[in-house]
Amino acid sequence: MRTLQLFLLLILSATVQAQNVLTLDKAVNIALKNNFDILVSRNDADMDQINNTPGNAGMLPTINLNGSGGYEYNNVYQKNSSGITKYPNQSSTSLNANVELSWTLFDGGKMFVTKNKLNQIQALGELQFQTKVQETMYNVIAAYYDVVRQKQQLSSINEAISYNKERVTIAQTGFNAGTLAKTDLLQAKIDLNVEMESAIDQQNTISESLKTLNSILGEEDPTIKFDISDSIPLQYSPDRDELLRKLNSSNTSILSFQKQIEISQLALKESQKDKLPTLQLNGGYYLSQAINSEGSTLKNRTYGPQIGMTLSIPLYNGGETKRKISIARKEVQSSGYDMENVKLQVNIELENTLTDFDNQRQLFLIEKSNNELAKENLDICLQRLRLGQTTSLEVHQAQESYVQSATRLTNFEYNLKIAETKLKQLTTSL
Repeated sequence: MRTLQLFLLLILSATVQAQNVLTLDKAVNIALKNNFDILVSRNDADMDQINNTPGNAGMLPTINLNGSGGYEYNNVYQKNSSGITKYPNQSSTSLNANVELSWTLFDGGKMFVTKNKLNQIQALGELQFQTKVQETMYNVIAAYYDVVRQKQQLSSINEAISYNKERVTIAQTGFNAGTLAKTDLLQAKIDLNVEMESAIDQQNTISESLKTLNSILGEEDPTIKFDISDSIPLQYSPDRDELLRKLNSSNTSILSFQKQIEISQLALKESQKDKLPTLQLNGGYYLSQAINSEGSTLKNRTYGPQIGMTLSIPLYNGGETKRKISIARKEVQSSGYDMENVKLQVNIELENTLTDFDNQRQLFLIEKSNNELAKENLDICLQRLRLGQTTSLEVHQAQESYVQSATRLTNFEYNLKIAETKLKQLTTSL
């Protein structure tokens, strides 16, 4: 029975630990749901979609129900050819009601251009949202693997502590046997204390990195604790030609500026359409009633449908149409310049990132070999210290070399992952 309880306890403990593990995929999903920049960007894209309607483009009629009424109390004095008429206490009530329709039937095709522009604005909003998604995913990956890097640093420090404890034990034994000087023992203890201090500082660094990750994820409580993986996968091998080919067709910044050019061109067409006449249909059903207490007309009521058209031909408006067309042409030109500039900058960024990726990969491979050599050298020095064939200073130097190599290796590994992530972000492949 006791064995069964212990078994169940172990299973429960493992389940709880598994629930606290935050994978990278889970972190990305949380950020896409909770990150505040993502939420704002999504709202902006939704507003562009809401604005994209035929009514907003001016293609649909407007129908209004209007009504008015009044009461008047007057002293009326009228003089005409037949004599003078007086109504000293005349009261009048009036009532007017109508349903009016106004519909632009023709405006030179401007409404269709406007609708097309609204379509492109909506598409631009979605591209800008995708850009924000890619930026957020990049930030999540960078923050996530920064925590992994700091944990690896702590692991290296703990390994150094383990070596230092072994070194203190050897120095203590040698000092007791009279084969090592007390200074060797003291130096070993000093080095152990320094590494233990480094471990405490590193724990604080990990805590701060976790809070940064929490902030990007949009967690309300930045102090929430969870565990993450302790390794950085490095299986990516970029194809330069493939990346260059995909860049112009998939990079959201380039696509956004292409869409901005289309919007500017449509805005120019809108301004040009202002030169053309407009034809508007007006109609409705009207009711009007007036009641007078005195006078020749005591009650007057009119009602019925009315319909008509209004043709408006622009002749002169102070040069406003010409000014708007000139401004729109400049905006099209500026959009083209912006497009060429962003293409240049993105291509330069891709080339720089590819170069950085290659450099970091070479540095990582060299340092990986160097780390193995430093570890072997440290093991040999400790063995020689046991045999009394070396000094504590030599062991200290070997240990420092190994710790520094482990730090460089971890940083190269992280930098390589960041370069990989940037390449994927540039081609919208995250």
